[in-house]
Amino acid sequence: MKAGAPERLIVDGKRLDGRALDEMREIEARIGIFKRADGSAMFRFGNTHAVAAVYGPRELHPKFIRDPKKALIRCRYNMAPFSSYERIRPGVSRRSVEISKILKEALSQVVVLEEFPKATIDVFVEILQADASTRCAALNAAVLALADAGIPMTDLISSCAVGKVDGEIVLDVAGVEDNYGEVDMPIAVTPRDGKVVLLQIDGILTVEEFRKALQLAKKGCQKVYEVQKSALLEKYSEEDVNAVRDE
Repeated sequence: MKAGAPERLIVDGKRLDGRALDEMREIEARIGIFKRADGSAMFRFGNTHAVAAVYGPRELHPKFIRDPKKALIRCRYNMAPFSSYERIRPGVSRRSVEISKILKEALSQVVVLEEFPKATIDVFVEILQADASTRCAALNAAVLALADAGIPMTDLISSCAVGKVDGEIVLDVAGVEDNYGEVDMPIAVTPRDGKVVLLQIDGILTVEEFRKALQLAKKGCQKVYEVQKSALLEKYSEEDVNAVRDE
């Protein structure tokens, strides 16, 4: 156990925040939170809050980086200075560059880029409050913002993290578990076919532990998908009702 860590992270089958091993934090998603973006969304795992805004498709500059056959996705992930207990230094960091690249690669798996040759689709994600699983929350918010912008996609992407804590495989790693647990494994899948578009492991798992973690993560991603789907249906059901009222 690392210095400063609690003596136990799991007591009598319960985690320090009272959750069972296979229980997720409260999940919330909202669509269309920014009026000046082409699409926007918020996604929350417990105390981890991510917001995303999408601009485009729009003309890409400079011209020499344009692809005549498809659009270019540009992603920027950033943590607000006030998002963590320790102030985050403003500006680009190695971590923000890494996660921005991860988001771009995952989103490129579902966005129909061939619909918009020579264009760019810009995705901005801001972490307003961090309590682990920020890249998962960022990806969930980003794909909802793309849907809100009307960008054609083959599927949504749903993401969550699993981990190993006190020797146990747990769902939706949070807070102290992220800091003092043995393993953190973020994963993202496309809900329709279960295709994995993101998988990272920080730590070591046995083959059996990995299989168990993967199955648990997929169950968690399904729960995320249900929340994403409900948020989209709620947003566009409200718009349909308002359109009827205006008529």
